[in-house]
Amino acid sequence: MTNLSPATPGLAFALVPAAGIGERSGADRPKQYVEVAGRPLMAHTLAALLAVPALSATLVVLSPEDSHFEKALPEFHGDRAWLARCGGATRAATVAAGLDELMARGARAQDWVLVHDAARCLLRPEWVQQLIAACADEAVGGLLALPLADTLKEAHQGRSRSTLDRRGKWAAQTPQMFRIGMLREALALAGAAVTDEASAIEALGHEPLLVEASLENFKVTWPADFALAERLLRSR
Repeated sequence: MTNLSPATPGLAFALVPAAGIGERSGADRPKQYVEVAGRPLMAHTLAALLAVPALSATLVVLSPEDSHFEKALPEFHGDRAWLARCGGATRAATVAAGLDELMARGARAQDWVLVHDAARCLLRPEWVQQLIAACADEAVGGLLALPLADTLKEAHQGRSRSTLDRRGKWAAQTPQMFRIGMLREALALAGAAVTDEASAIEALGHEPLLVEASLENFKVTWPADFALAERLLRSR
């Protein structure tokens, strides 16, 4: 098992898995390319990450069949803007391939990686900086998350079967920040079923730090989410 001291230094890289097609969005193209507030959704995401000086580079991992990126986001270029077409069939596979790509480009096992959803387009640079500062002295790492405020229901065939205790429950967001070596090990052991990086790290027996975030940092998933993201972005 990877064992790092909190004092182990390391650079920080962002990794954006963007190999999916966003079937639930109802869009006629991969949702990361749908225009929101005058720009492709993912353009807002990448602009926020590139505005974080603590990040050495931002790597976007696309499907090998992606034919949209260069035309949709011609402004994504420079020494800190990296692109790779090695995405897999699942999020876990895409992130794992992205970690391999980072190491092929010179990143080390003790360096940090901040994995962020392309569809969380309302990300603010200061939220990323808050996460980096909170995890700087952590051996494991952590993630942005939000304590649940709503009453939780367990559903059965469209009806509420029971009310669940929400105490101690948080909604996970991204970025999720972990050491590259530890996350590679965790994903290799957890397999393709994991839906976020923190769950793979938890499976190793670690407890990632929860860093309270904003409700605005939601993931655009359903058709109505695009209109909400549009209003919020234009109000900034």
